[in-house]
Amino acid sequence: MAERLNVNPTRMELRNLKRRLSTAVKGHKMLKDKSDEMVRRFVELAKENKRLRAEVEEELSGALRSFALARSCCEDYVVEEALAMPSRALKIKAGVENVMSVAVPHMEVSREEAGEAFPYSFAQVTAQLDESVLTVSKLSEKLIELAQVEKTCNMLAIEIEKNRRRVNALEYVLIPQTEETIRYITMKLDENERSATVRLMKVKSMIEDK
Repeated sequence: MAERLNVNPTRMELRNLKRRLSTAVKGHKMLKDKSDEMVRRFVELAKENKRLRAEVEEELSGALRSFALARSCCEDYVVEEALAMPSRALKIKAGVENVMSVAVPHMEVSREEAGEAFPYSFAQVTAQLDESVLTVSKLSEKLIELAQVEKTCNMLAIEIEKNRRRVNALEYVLIPQTEETIRYITMKLDENERSATVRLMKVKSMIEDK
């Protein structure tokens, strides 16, 4: 049995508790619906995160293999000089997006087309370095997208946990306590009403006896 609230058993308090109970029940339903929708969105994003991570890891491992082969065929200083200057720049416009009342990061990526794809002499390095540079260049946008989705998943997971605690507090603490208090006040008022009726009947009987 839930503990009851420490309030005076009056009709005014009973009305206030009934209003509070109605508000709590509506709030519980809204939070429960929000929690269910957040979980659904989280599952979708988690699947997208898993897909992107698998693609990024596969492509990145291929780029690293090509880079390792390139370093094995060239002197270290040659590779370092070839990669010292970036060829093209990425522009990132960072902002926020509202997902179920959670402000999550939103980034728009644009690539500058000006500049050479390979800012080095082909005579100095092997084709494996070309392949590695090209893969990493294409992979940069996907890495940013992966970071965005992963951060959104983390923020949604935190908000889902907070929302679940609120739902549990309403479902297992506030609502049962309010219902128990309403029952207690109702019983107390009924008891007082019966006592008043008995007193009136006794007074009436005493008057009639006189």
